[in-house]
Amino acid sequence: MYPSVKNVVANDDHILSIDFDNGESGTLDMKPFLKIGVFQKLQKLSLFKQVRVSFDTIEWISGIDLDPEFVYSKCQENQSAQQLHSS
Repeated sequence: MYPSVKNVVANDDHILSIDFDNGESGTLDMKPFLKIGVFQKLQKLSLFKQVRVSFDTIEWISGIDLDPEFVYSKCQENQSAQQLHSS
């Protein structure tokens, strides 16, 4: 079972800052997904910034949401990559 999203903040660079209920936090860069299907709508920054916590994951006001396992695993990948670059 993956931790639930506790807080999400949308940044101007299409990166989400996410806090989880287990005390961990991470970032999720959405730029690679903005040319795919429904995510194209989120290219518009004003729509991207309308993200919120919904149940155990994140959702945009337009109804687009992400699988909580995907959110957590991508945040973990980004955290690992940042640690490698800072070493």
